[in-house]
Amino acid sequence: MKIDPIRRIEELRTIIQEHDYNYFVLANPIVSDFTYDQLLKELIELEKKYPEYLTPDSPTQRVGSDISNEFDSVNHKIPMLSLSNTYSEDELIDFDRRVRDFAGEATTPDYICELKIDGVSISLQYENGILKTAATRGDGIIGEDVTNNIKTIRSIPLSVNKKFLKEFGSFNFEVRGEVYMENEDFKKMNDERELNGEKLFANPRNSTAGTIKLLDSKIVAKRPIKAFMYYYYSEYTKIGSQLENLLMLKKLGFRINANYKHCKTINDVIVFCKEWEERRNEIPFEIDGVVIKVNSINLQQNLGSIAKSPRWAVAYKFKAKQASTLLKKITWQVGRTGTLTPVAELEPIFLAGSTISRATLHNFDEIKRKDIREGDSVVIEKGGDVIPKVVSVDVSKRNKNLTETELPIRCPTCGSKLFKPENEVAIYCDNNFCPDQIKGRLIHFASRGAMDIEGLGESLINLFTEMKFLKDFADIYDLKNKRNELIEIERLGEKSVDNLLNAIDKSKNQQFEKVLFSLGIRYVGSGAAKKLAEHFISIDNLISATKEEIEGIYEIGPSISSSIIRFFKSKDNLKLIERLKKAGLNFNTSIAKGVNKFNGKSFVLTGTLSILTRDEAKEKIIYFGGKVSSSVSKLTDYVVVGENPGSKLDKAVKLGLKILTEEEFIEMIK
Repeated sequence: MKIDPIRRIEELRTIIQEHDYNYFVLANPIVSDFTYDQLLKELIELEKKYPEYLTPDSPTQRVGSDISNEFDSVNHKIPMLSLSNTYSEDELIDFDRRVRDFAGEATTPDYICELKIDGVSISLQYENGILKTAATRGDGIIGEDVTNNIKTIRSIPLSVNKKFLKEFGSFNFEVRGEVYMENEDFKKMNDERELNGEKLFANPRNSTAGTIKLLDSKIVAKRPIKAFMYYYYSEYTKIGSQLENLLMLKKLGFRINANYKHCKTINDVIVFCKEWEERRNEIPFEIDGVVIKVNSINLQQNLGSIAKSPRWAVAYKFKAKQASTLLKKITWQVGRTGTLTPVAELEPIFLAGSTISRATLHNFDEIKRKDIREGDSVVIEKGGDVIPKVVSVDVSKRNKNLTETELPIRCPTCGSKLFKPENEVAIYCDNNFCPDQIKGRLIHFASRGAMDIEGLGESLINLFTEMKFLKDFADIYDLKNKRNELIEIERLGEKSVDNLLNAIDKSKNQQFEKVLFSLGIRYVGSGAAKKLAEHFISIDNLISATKEEIEGIYEIGPSISSSIIRFFKSKDNLKLIERLKKAGLNFNTSIAKGVNKFNGKSFVLTGTLSILTRDEAKEKIIYFGGKVSSSVSKLTDYVVVGENPGSKLDKAVKLGLKILTEEEFIEMIK
């Protein structure tokens, strides 16, 4: 059957955006790296073949980033690029061929193979032999200053013996490596959290990533995180090879992973990769592959990089770990937008560091394609930090009486009739007041990117919905009327309740675009919400807009417009919006006509603001016609300084820039 390229491109974008949301927003990925890479690869190839359908909002145009607003920004002197992935011997041989073609016949490239630690990349800047700055990878160009947290890791030296540095000719240098958590330490930490009734972490990598972004270094110091280093650079030190690089790091007192190998040929590389794919369970931490680097630094520099990854290195990704078990039952979960996701309830089995009792089945089409039935013996797969999935069925063990799985007709939670949109694989519950949808939407509504209600997380939302305190968004703003009842709840108390109610009241200051995003309209992400809010100015204008008017906005397509029209056709949704209006939420875009006091002025924010949040300060600057930059330069007009400012303040002083306290900035925006 011939594929409709427009339809397939739209479908791929929707699927990838949903996976991005699960991974980056919910920290709850449901597909392996391999599956995600294949989807992205297919989209890239289609957009190359049909460039007329390439749009600026395509996932292929995105630069990945883990930057938040809580830490100062750090500019990487040399970009921290991500690695291209390979999954087979043939792809490794292709990599070697490309290196050889570039190097020419006179050069025989050799390689260094290092285990790919499933952790978090970090950059350390040393000045005069002393650790000055530690930063996350961020988007590869700009990271976040997490120096105080990284200083709690005992295996990272706070200073390096100057006798050795003098030998290498430089006291100022950069070191890069990976921060991680060992499996046994992770398990012990989760056991303690379970005993204390705290939410469990999903896996060591996510736990590590969350730990180094904590605001309280005292908590970080109690977490069992460690680090391996693999890169040293100084413009004053000449290093001939990656092998010398590793040996130098070890001599300087940095911890390196000893399981590396110098490989003379690509065949040696392949043998090393296969060996460690078999031996990966022998080491006490998670690895998900092998990093292969051209050994010669000179050849590395000559090969250079493409936009996002170096040409001189690749990652060989291991196949996901697998095991066989019994599929006892297929259940259906209802998400915040009504999407039904099938889940396999399994006979518990230990796999990749944890006991697995559930696995995703993705959608009904996957169930039919693999012919998965309740009672089957199934192969499950878990790749590093993803939810396990059912890969295949062992038909040889199937009982002949097992019946085919049928598509549900009604929602398993509320009993409403389900619907399946044309050209979509998903099925939906159309009842916006379905209990499971309500919980999912409430969690989204209160999240940081939406209404940002601090303290109203998943556990409290589950509790309040079970107690019938919350049935929809508007009920959140009625919780103040139940203060005495809330205080009586065992796990809360007067102070916690008052903090929560204050956070709820504060959320009323969120701008219209945030409120619109928080409503959870299918396909309306934060970017689309901003465009819609800026174009239609008010919710009433958006409600009365036609499909054509909505699609007239740049980058807003038919999927979004149809979803918006459908949402506002619901009388229940319209009643909910009226209640939110009465609660005091902002359903209009503030237009600062004639107010351009910051017109063209560039601001940089550094340190912790005590009166405004970073987002509030940014919104004020933009409101008055200014712009916010992440780095200080001669073109910066103002630097707003909070508590514990970083290196940006030092640079601003050197450049003689105008420095404002938070109080002075607030006076300017009155």
